[in-house]
Amino acid sequence: MKTFLLLITISFFISCGYKPTSIYTKEVLGEKIYTEVTISVEDPENSVLIKDAVNEAVVKQFHSELTSKEDADSFFHLTLNSVSFVPIKYDLNGYIVAYKTYIGLKTLYTDKNGNKQVINTTGDYDFLIESNSLISDTKRFEAIKFASQKALDGLRSKIAIKGIK
Repeated sequence: MKTFLLLITISFFISCGYKPTSIYTKEVLGEKIYTEVTISVEDPENSVLIKDAVNEAVVKQFHSELTSKEDADSFFHLTLNSVSFVPIKYDLNGYIVAYKTYIGLKTLYTDKNGNKQVINTTGDYDFLIESNSLISDTKRFEAIKFASQKALDGLRSKIAIKGIK
């Protein structure tokens, strides 16, 4: 019975033409991608976190490889538009115990055919802190990293849609 259900499930995915988004993004971007992040003078640490998140996304989400600018099929230039921390939960004494981090990214990308486009994406991440304390650098960096990854998920989805068309 389990084998039968497994075969039915596999045949369903095969018959419906399911493809992962990485297939569609590769059709638009190619195999090799060069990334560049504008370093913010006001907040250079966040820009470095964004650069790390972008490089990780290229390898893990886009299933492509990072390369030099000369060898690249596609080019990403990201700018951190905004970072904000908004309190979302308070304890009984009125102290903040949870925040939501919002990230706004502007991405100028050139695909493998030389077409340029700007895509704006946002990401968010919720995290807890101890009552009556400040946001530690570790929590702040972690929140920015995870919010950036969500923004890059949105970027991947928007590029995949171009690959479907």
